[in-house]
Amino acid sequence: MSFRDFFGELEENGLMKHVHEPVSPILEVTDQAWGAGPISFDNVSGHRCCLNILSTRDLLARALGISGRDMVRRLSSIGYQGPVREVDSSPFMECISEPDLFRLPILTHFQGDGGPYITSAVVVTQFDGRINACVHRLMALDKDHLAARLVPGRHTHQFCQAAWARGEDVPVAIAIGVDPLVLMAASTRVPPEMEFQYAAALRGAPVELVRLENGIYVPHAEIVLEGFITGERAAEGPFVDITGTQDLVRQEPVIRLTRMMTREEFIYHGLLPGGGEHKMLMGVPYEPLIYRAVSKVAKVRDVLLTDGGCNYFHAVVQIEKETEVDARRAIDAAMQAHGSLKHVLVVDTDIDIHDPQDLEYAIATRMRGDEDIVLYPNVRGSTLDPRSKDGITTKVGVDATMKLDRLWKFHRVTPRGQG
Repeated sequence: MSFRDFFGELEENGLMKHVHEPVSPILEVTDQAWGAGPISFDNVSGHRCCLNILSTRDLLARALGISGRDMVRRLSSIGYQGPVREVDSSPFMECISEPDLFRLPILTHFQGDGGPYITSAVVVTQFDGRINACVHRLMALDKDHLAARLVPGRHTHQFCQAAWARGEDVPVAIAIGVDPLVLMAASTRVPPEMEFQYAAALRGAPVELVRLENGIYVPHAEIVLEGFITGERAAEGPFVDITGTQDLVRQEPVIRLTRMMTREEFIYHGLLPGGGEHKMLMGVPYEPLIYRAVSKVAKVRDVLLTDGGCNYFHAVVQIEKETEVDARRAIDAAMQAHGSLKHVLVVDTDIDIHDPQDLEYAIATRMRGDEDIVLYPNVRGSTLDPRSKDGITTKVGVDATMKLDRLWKFHRVTPRGQG
């Protein structure tokens, strides 16, 4: 499925709202799209622009062709090996030109942003024959330069460090408006060089790639920017991240663009920082990682990264408890699987993990503060957490499961019997 295919499916099912009047890319698009479902602006600087196409669990499940409630178990069962094949051309090659970012409706999302940001692009790099595809925020500096936020230690950053040590730039391609499952795969921690294979496994069909002049292979897209990541630095930020708060301004690498390719009537995919689509793509891919990790130490039944925890910092793990140590083992496994987790809550199978009231009930009736809370002080968390200091924080695990030696005290009684 292409980006345009999914866009059309949302339209056919009455899920896409259209805005026909002209809207400015500076703050106005964000203002109208914030809190909305899938929305398409027909005239943003003369071009179509859509947002929020994966902004809920149900929309992401629709792209996967599964039920939202089955997502974790389904994703946990999918391997990383899918077919990838090279093709000679793509619709994004309909219009090829010198790079000019001013011709794209790149959005300035919030007051105080460092500039217009590309937020939905799959960034593909290559070094010594190795390939990496991931998502980076990209701040437009001028018509042919971008500042890229590269997290130290991640693969793109590793490629750059190795290339710059040899005095080389890193070839890069920036694909905007890709198959939603390619975007999801690029947002997921997978084995090295397996992002496109994983996308194919998710789709159950081959992912097609086109080789560009700089040697990079890219998937079909609405827009592709070609160039090189240089050792030059520029101020990047401020930027509103997943918590809805501003991230730091940093000196980040500059991308020098050499070519721009688009469909004749392209659709620009904008992704709202701190919005639902950002949270779905950044958080949900960790749920199967947690599920797999916990399955090695306990009978796991479900995992959820909660909306209130930005779909990133708070995990609920549902287990079928067999021994009193199962919950503690599940907490430890979840923390190891997702290093940015801050709080983990473990519950029994009778608790609906999608119901905040049921989760609060579990804490109220099955957790005792002096016995069931685990603290991990002064450990590495996430720099996105406003309460962390240089990424160092305290993590908390909560065991809100029934005590096996007195289950009768915890079973809920209803008119139809015990739950």
